[in-house]
Amino acid sequence: MSRMQNILEKAEREGSLRRVRTTTETVSGPALADAPLPLSPVHGPELRADSEPALDARMVRGARFDPNLVSARAAGSVPAEQYRAIRTRLTQSHHGAAVDVLLLTSPGRGEGKSLTAANLALTMGQDFQTRVCLVDANLREPRLDHLFGVDNAPGLSDVLAGRATLADVLVSFEEQPIVLLPAGRPAALAGELLGSTAMRRTIETLRTQFDRVIIDAPAAIPLADVGILAPLVDGVLMVVHSGVTTKPAIQEAVSTIPGDKFLGVVLNGGAA
Repeated sequence: MSRMQNILEKAEREGSLRRVRTTTETVSGPALADAPLPLSPVHGPELRADSEPALDARMVRGARFDPNLVSARAAGSVPAEQYRAIRTRLTQSHHGAAVDVLLLTSPGRGEGKSLTAANLALTMGQDFQTRVCLVDANLREPRLDHLFGVDNAPGLSDVLAGRATLADVLVSFEEQPIVLLPAGRPAALAGELLGSTAMRRTIETLRTQFDRVIIDAPAAIPLADVGILAPLVDGVLMVVHSGVTTKPAIQEAVSTIPGDKFLGVVLNGGAA
């Protein structure tokens, strides 16, 4: 049986993830597929001696995080530990190139992609001296502003359209070691903005400012956005809803990702 068949069968299997109760509400923990296309080997981050001073970010105090952001609200819970396990898989290896810019997508909507991206970014930010930027690149249906309880605009679309600078739109939090780049004002030509020279420059700037950049991208199908963004990142994780996402949907979504960028599948039991 091929590695991809193992991934697809596990993603389709009912009840493959255990539900646990945190201090807020019932959520499902994620897990990387056990029979994966293996994660590309990467090195753990260190502060870069040659990086530029960090961009200023607007500080938000008292933000009301969504209860499902367990990496911030219930750091000792089983789901939070599962996000830490994914972080470890991504950052521990003995050879290979680093995955500094990571894109998360899913075959369709409501499969837990944004929630996974947010929790993974929070978990990575808890590493000592690791600077993390979480980017909402879903310009049509942004989600991260709701999860973090902040305004969506101005944001990425405003930077790409020349209405704002990165320093104008970055958001930091009083007690959480990450910086958020919201999606910004709704964009009629989202694909064109994501494929622009301005987007490439934005990602390159974020590379110089942060140790990890996590991009919450739109669903892989039917949009072309993931194919546009994939050349700009170091690796892509596919988030699927265990027992819900079908094999054909995963196969079609994976076909949109260059083979050298595809890191593996995250099985998720929740929706966001």
